[in-house]
Amino acid sequence: MTQRLLVVDDEESIITLLQFNLEQAGYEVETAMDGSTAFELAQSQHFDLIVLDLMIPEMDGLDVCKQMRLRKVMTPILMLTAKDDEFDKVLGLELGADDYMTKPFSPREVVARVRAILRRVGQIQEEQEGLNTINTVVRVGEVDIYPDNYEVHYKNQPLELTPKEFELLLYLANHKGRVLTRDQLLNAVWNYEFVGDTRIVDVHISHLREKIEPNTKKPIYIKTIRGLGYKLEEPHLDG
Repeated sequence: MTQRLLVVDDEESIITLLQFNLEQAGYEVETAMDGSTAFELAQSQHFDLIVLDLMIPEMDGLDVCKQMRLRKVMTPILMLTAKDDEFDKVLGLELGADDYMTKPFSPREVVARVRAILRRVGQIQEEQEGLNTINTVVRVGEVDIYPDNYEVHYKNQPLELTPKEFELLLYLANHKGRVLTRDQLLNAVWNYEFVGDTRIVDVHISHLREKIEPNTKKPIYIKTIRGLGYKLEEPHLDG
């Protein structure tokens, strides 16, 4: 089945360029030139990935991304930003973008990024289907992770996690007891080299601890291994 993409940009020349190259690469492409239209399409139709410009009218790219995730629309997003835009990549990725590129870019690079994101998403789905096809639950202490539903419960109460927080927690849980470096986590969860900038991992670990640790200063789930990275452990719970 042909994979469907939504390309969102307010410059007609960029829309035309990306649509042509992505269709040549074998994708079916829908387009939008403002945030409101993009948001409506993302909710009403199925897309395998969205290429989303940051600076678009009516709703900017960050707001579109944020509102999609709040409504549990988990379609992967490749964010486009102009080189001179003030853009905090940590903020964009925290809100649920899967990757970002700065303009100007080559169409070949966009196609390569799209393929990489879709390949990673496909691998995650295959891994989870391989673990268990019926009612998969990954349990660590009082944390229950439901990969099929993108849900996490802590002490039987649902947690609100961003897509990347969820994927990071699931990866840690699937490698419980193993020390994972920040670079390993970057490559596994974001599938992107951040040129040594590992703060995105630290930020997400901090957010996860706020949601699952009884005491963030003395974590019992996600341990920091000084000089190496992080490790998720089965906690020793009283009673």
